[in-house]
Amino acid sequence: MEDPIQLKEEGNKYFQASDYEKATQSYTQAIKLNKDKALQAVLYRNRAACFLKKEEYAKAASDASRAIDINASDIKALYRRSQALEKLGKLDQAFKDAQKCATIEPRNKNFQETLRRLGADIQEKLRIQFSTDLRVQKMFEILLDENSEKEKREKAANNLIVLGREEAGAERIFQNNGVSLLLQLIETKNAELILAAVRTLAGMCTGHKARATAILHYLGIDNICMWMSVDNEEISLAVCNLLQTITDCLLGQGKEEHHGKEEAVVLDTKKDLRMITMRLLEMLVSKNVSGQGRDRALNLLNKNIPRKDLKDHDNSRTTFVIDNGLKKILKVVGQIPEMPDCLPLTENTQLTASVLLNKLYDDLRCDPERDNYRVICEEYIKSKIDPQDMDKTLHAIQMVSGVLQGPFDLGNKLLGMKGVMEMMVALCGSEREIDQLVAVEALIHASTKLSRATFIISNGVALLKEIYKKTKNEKIKIRALVTSDKTILYSVASALVNCTNSYDTKELVPELVQLAKFSKQHVPEVHPKDKTDFVVKRVKRLLKAGVVSALACMVKADSAILTDQSKELIARVFLALCEDPKDRGTIVAQGGGKALIPLALEGTDVGKIKASHALAKIAAISNPDMAFPGERVYEVVRPLVSLLNTERDGLQNYEALLGLTNFSGRSDKLRMKIIKEKALPDIENYMFENHDQLRQAATECMCNLVVNKEVQERFVADGNDRLKLVVLLCGEDDEKVQVAAAGALAMLTAAQKKLCSKMTEVTTQWLEILQRLCLHDNMKVQHRGLVIAFNLISADQELAKKLVESELLEILTYIGKQADDPKKQHIINVARDCLTKCMDYGLIKPLSQA
Repeated sequence: MEDPIQLKEEGNKYFQASDYEKATQSYTQAIKLNKDKALQAVLYRNRAACFLKKEEYAKAASDASRAIDINASDIKALYRRSQALEKLGKLDQAFKDAQKCATIEPRNKNFQETLRRLGADIQEKLRIQFSTDLRVQKMFEILLDENSEKEKREKAANNLIVLGREEAGAERIFQNNGVSLLLQLIETKNAELILAAVRTLAGMCTGHKARATAILHYLGIDNICMWMSVDNEEISLAVCNLLQTITDCLLGQGKEEHHGKEEAVVLDTKKDLRMITMRLLEMLVSKNVSGQGRDRALNLLNKNIPRKDLKDHDNSRTTFVIDNGLKKILKVVGQIPEMPDCLPLTENTQLTASVLLNKLYDDLRCDPERDNYRVICEEYIKSKIDPQDMDKTLHAIQMVSGVLQGPFDLGNKLLGMKGVMEMMVALCGSEREIDQLVAVEALIHASTKLSRATFIISNGVALLKEIYKKTKNEKIKIRALVTSDKTILYSVASALVNCTNSYDTKELVPELVQLAKFSKQHVPEVHPKDKTDFVVKRVKRLLKAGVVSALACMVKADSAILTDQSKELIARVFLALCEDPKDRGTIVAQGGGKALIPLALEGTDVGKIKASHALAKIAAISNPDMAFPGERVYEVVRPLVSLLNTERDGLQNYEALLGLTNFSGRSDKLRMKIIKEKALPDIENYMFENHDQLRQAATECMCNLVVNKEVQERFVADGNDRLKLVVLLCGEDDEKVQVAAAGALAMLTAAQKKLCSKMTEVTTQWLEILQRLCLHDNMKVQHRGLVIAFNLISADQELAKKLVESELLEILTYIGKQADDPKKQHIINVARDCLTKCMDYGLIKPLSQA
C-alpha cells in the first residue's frame, strides 16, 4: 500500500512542474489512503489549488470547504475558497472568506487588496442589478400598456428576449416576478407579445435545471400544451422549443452550468418528465389540438423518448410510452383524412406517427418487450374490426398500413391476423371510394412480400381491375395498377419513366443535325409533350395521385418480383420527382426517403447513381430525422459520399455536399460515419475548387465537421496546409464562403489552443484577414471574426499582446463602446469580452484608470 505522505510529496512535485492533472491524481489517491485529520485538510487544500489552476472552480470551492471543516482557521484553504467563489460569481461569499483571511493576518497586503477589489466588484454588481431591475420593470410597463407605440413595444420585446438569454438578466427577470408578468403577456392573445414571452422563457430555462423546473410548475404543463396546440405555426414552434429546453434541463442535457447548490434543490425529475410525456400523449388524440400542434407533440416524443445510445440499458421511457400511449399513437396512424370525424392533421402527421412507432419498436431490448408491443397492437386492431360497422373497420385497416410504414416486421405479423387480408380484399368491392382507397393502399403495403402478393393475385385481381376501370379517382387508379399483378411491375416502372421523361437523352449537336438533314437522313425530333412544361405538369399530377406510395411499395417487393432493371427505372422516376424542392416534403411524407436507400445500395451502376442523386436532393433540404428515421440515416451517408467523385457531374457533387453538410450538423455519430466513409479528402479537394458553389458547399460541410475531435486532430497535425486553407478562405470575396470558413476557424481555435498560435504561423496575411472579418458588414462574418479574436486572446498572453499592439485593439474598442442593441448585442458582447480579457492580463487599463 502506498504512503499518503509520499503521495502528497509526489503531488507537490507535479504541481511545481505545472502538471496539474497528475498532481490531482496523487492528492486524490492520498486522500483515499489517509487516516490523519490534519494531513487530510492539507490534501484537500492542495487539491483545491489544482482545481483552481484547471479552472474547475466548483470542485475547488468544495475541496477548500472540506479543509475548512477540519480546520476553520486554515488561511490557505479560506483564501482558495474565496478565489473559487469569486470566479463562480458568488462575490458576497468570497468577500466573507477574504475578510476572515484579513482578520487572521491583518498586515497581509494581498488580502487587503483582494478585499478592496471584491468590495468594488460587489458595489458594481449591485449597481448593475439595480439598473437591470429598472430596465426589466420598464420593459414590462411598455409591453403591458396597450397604448404604447408599436415600435417601442417591439424594441422592448426584443430587449427582453436578449436579456432572458443572459444568465444575469434571466435571474433578474426571475427574481422580479418576471414569470408572472410573462404569463400576462401570453394571456393578451397578441401573437407578437406571446412570441416574445415564450422566447424569453426559453432563454431563462436554458442550462438551468432549478429555474426550468420552477417555470414548468408555475406555468403548468396543461397551459404549455394548450399554447402548443394553437393553429399558429410560429407560436406552436416557439412553445415546442420552450418545452424541449425544459425537457433538456430535466434530462441533464444541453448547456452545462454550475449553479451552486442547485443539484441539491432539484432531487428528482422523473415525475416531471412523466407528467410531460403523459400530456404529450393526450395531445395526440385530442380534437382541440391543431394539426401543427399534433406534429409538435409527435416530434417531441420522437426526440426525447427512445434512447440516444443503445449502449444505455435504461429504456424505461420507451416502455412507459408503450404501456400508456401506444394505442393513442395507433389511433393517429389509423386516421382517415377524407372522413368527417378525422382529427386535425397535416400532411406529415401520420408519417411522423409511423416513425415514432418504428423508433419505439427499435428501442426495445428483448423478445418479451416486443411481444408486449405486438399484443397491444393486435388487441387494439381486433377491437376495431367490426363487419357491422365499416367505418370502424376502415380505421383498423389504416392502422395496419401505418404500422407497415413503421416497424415493417411487426406490420407483417399483424397482416397474419385472422381476417385482416380477407377484409382488405372485401373492401375493394365496396361502392364507396373511401373504402377502395384505404383498402388498395393497405394492399400495396401488404403486397411487398411474395406470399401476400400471391394471396392478392388469387383473391383480388379481378376486383382491382374492376376498380381501375370504374373509378375516376387517380389515387385509387395508380394504387390498383401497382397491386394487381406481380408481372406488371416492370411495365409500370417503364410507363412512369416515360411519363416523367427520366430516360437518358444525348444532346444533339446543331452542326450534325444540319449535316443529317442535308444528306436527307432521319433526325429524331422532340415531341411537343416532352417539353419541360408538359413534363412538370405530369410530375405534379403523379405526385398528387400518390405515385410515391406506389413506388415505395414496389421497392419493398421480393427480389423474385423486383429485378435490377426495375430498380433502375424506379430510381430514374424518383430522381425526376425530386427535381422541384417544393415537392421533396411530399416525397418524404409518403415514404420516398426510406424507399430510395435500397435503390442506392443495390442494382445497376446507373440505378445506384440516380438513386444516390435523389437521396442527395432530399438530404440537402430535409430534416434527416424525418426523412430517414432511426438508424436508416447512417445508411444514406455512403450513397452521398459516392457522388463526391470526379466522374460525377457538378450538380451531383454540389447536392451531395449539401446533404453531407445537413447531416454533419445533426450529431457527432453522423460526423464519425462521414469520416469512416473516407469523405474528408474529397471534401477538402472541393474546398480548392474554382467553382464558387462547390467551394462554398465544401467549406460549409467542413465548418460542421470541425466540431469532431478527430477532424480537429487532423488540423493540429504537422505537415499539412488545412489550417492555412481555412484562414485564406476567410479572406475570400465570396460572403457565403467567408461565413463558413470563419465559422470553422472560430470552432477550431475554441477547441484547440495549439491552433491559435499555429494560425499566426501559416500565413503572413492572418492579421489583415482577422481585422477584415471583425469589420465586416455581414453580422454573421463579423461575429465569427470577433470570436476568433477572443479565442486567440484567451489562448496565450503573448498572442494577446501582439493583437493589442495592432489595429485590432482600435476595432475592438470601437465595437465594445457601442450602445446596447438587441440586433447585434452578441457582437458587442464578444468585443467587450475581448477587452475584459486584455484588462485581466494588464495589457490595457479600464477607461476610469486610463
